[in-house]
Formats: sequence, C-alpha cells, structure tokens
Amino acid sequence: MRDHSEVLDRIRRGLLYTESEASFQDPLRRADLVFEYNATPPGDGERRRALLERILGSVGARTVLLSPFHAGFGSNVHIGDDFFGNVNLTFVDDVEIRIGDGVMIAPSVTLTTTGHPIHPGLREDFRRFSEPIVIEDKVWIGSNVVVLPGVRIGYGSVIGAGSVVSRDVPPMSVALGVPARVVRQITDADLRPPGR
Repeated sequence: MRDHSEVLDRIRRGLLYTESEASFQDPLRRADLVFEYNATPPGDGERRRALLERILGSVGARTVLLSPFHAGFGSNVHIGDDFFGNVNLTFVDDVEIRIGDGVMIAPSVTLTTTGHPIHPGLREDFRRFSEPIVIEDKVWIGSNVVVLPGVRIGYGSVIGAGSVVSRDVPPMSVALGVPARVVRQITDADLRPPGR
C-alpha cells in the first residue's frame, strides 16, 4: 500500500495536485448513492434520509435536499440542522464543505472547493487545488450563485442571485455581484416584512 500522506498534505495546504495523484480517494466518492437518491420518489422521506446519511459526511435534523443534486464525493459535505437545499445544488467537494444550521440555498447553486491553474501548462492530468468552504448558520444563498474555493460566508448573511463569491463575506451582510461585494449590513430595520 502506497503512502499517500504527501499528496494529502498538499491537498490540505491548498497546493496543486493531479487527478492521478488523488485517485486513491475514489472509494470516498458516493456517485451511485447520489444517483439512487435522485431517483427516489420525493414522498419516500425515510429512504431519502437513509441515503443522505450514507452519502454525506454528516447531516443534521430536519434536512430538506430536493432532487436532483450533484456531488463529486458527497462524503466531504457536512450539513447542520434545518437545512433547505433547492434543486440542482452542486457540491464540488474535493475537500470539506461545512454548512451550518438554518441555511437556505436556492435553485442551481454551485459550491466548489476546487479550482485549476490559469496557465494551461499546469493543467495536465487535471491538476488542481482545493480549499474548504464554510457557510455559517442562518445564511441564505440566492439562485444561480457560485461559491469559490476557500470562502467563508458569515452568520446570517444573504448572497444575491447570480453572484460569484470569491472572497469571505462577513456576518450579517448582503453581498451580490460578479464578483460578489458587500453592499450593506443587515440591521433591525430588516425585521419589517417586505412591502410595508
């Protein structure tokens, strides 16, 4: 059995590694289980929950994850309590994605922990780097958002639809755009219902 500690160390440090070097991790991929989950009727909550527990690294109580969803591994995704993930949520989870409690994610969002070098000479054998993503409690992510490697989205924040999040977002902030920028803080004035 080969010692893969050097490759794992590079992965943990966000340094470049190749598909071939990381292939020893393939048994951690849950592609068949993800396929089975996506083919399971929405009304079969018990079966869907059992599959999620086998797919994800950890999953909290009262989790809703609508089909279809996609995951590179699945086993590197950790979801807290009271999570709602809408259709077409994609986890590119070569390293950990940690999602807190009370998080809502709208349709067609991509959370990608992995990127590739700019220069084509460095992209042979799908060379890449990976950095974890953290989404803290009570975050709401709008439709068609992309969250890039190494990003932390702080407690209670809102990410506007169509945004590309390339840097950390502080707690209780509204961020939007390409690239996403903080446009304002969330305050008690936001406790008023919309339209009033």
